[in-house]
Amino acid sequence: MDGLKYCEILKTRINVTNMGDTVNYIVTHMDELRGRYICVSNVHTTVMAYESDAYRNIQNSAAMALPDGAPLSIYSRKCGFEEAERVTGPDLMTELLKAGVGGRPLRHFFYGSTQQTLDAMRTKIENEYPNAVIAGMYSPPFRELSESEDAELTGLINASAPDIIWVGLGAPKQEEFMYRHRGKLDGVMIGVGAGFDYLAGNIKRAPKLMQRLSLEWLYRFMQDPKRLWRRYVVTNFKFIKYIGQEKK
Repeated sequence: MDGLKYCEILKTRINVTNMGDTVNYIVTHMDELRGRYICVSNVHTTVMAYESDAYRNIQNSAAMALPDGAPLSIYSRKCGFEEAERVTGPDLMTELLKAGVGGRPLRHFFYGSTQQTLDAMRTKIENEYPNAVIAGMYSPPFRELSESEDAELTGLINASAPDIIWVGLGAPKQEEFMYRHRGKLDGVMIGVGAGFDYLAGNIKRAPKLMQRLSLEWLYRFMQDPKRLWRRYVVTNFKFIKYIGQEKK
């Protein structure tokens, strides 16, 4: 959006920002952001966008593409944006659960994951963020929605009058969902990947030291190596290779 700084990384426009400025921007521009979406980007999504024109268009059509992955903010700083910092999806969720707009708490709708995870999230939010308002939760089937189901979902979400619509489907499904529903949903959509699992307690965050040393990916990889080896090993090598090619 106008007035926001970004650094182009492998043809994807990644915002130059920090957590405080991001939360403040979302809260103070809530009306402008309604019907739009925010991508929480990392090396995996940036490499996918570099390799796919369609997915890159989705990333670059977002109101914001936040640097969740440490390499993105590090690269931005190397490009002269010394103020660039990480804005992780799980941390953004907790900060916005504490935030308000116009003197009232934000209203949150959660779309994605399993009912068990959503129930655990509800308990966590009610216990730790008592001022947050849960406008609704919906666990979709593990298949594409039919047109009638999608229309019903859109009506359900809009009837709940949300400010923030959290989308936890994982990349690229969540970004594709947000792109298809731009202008149709009344809140601002934010795709947070595994953010639901972190909030529910299904996945543990890395220790603060590992986060500061940009090793959170390694901690995550160690928890589920069979599923994540390709994302963290193959994709990281691709990122380094593509960055080198772009510099030539």
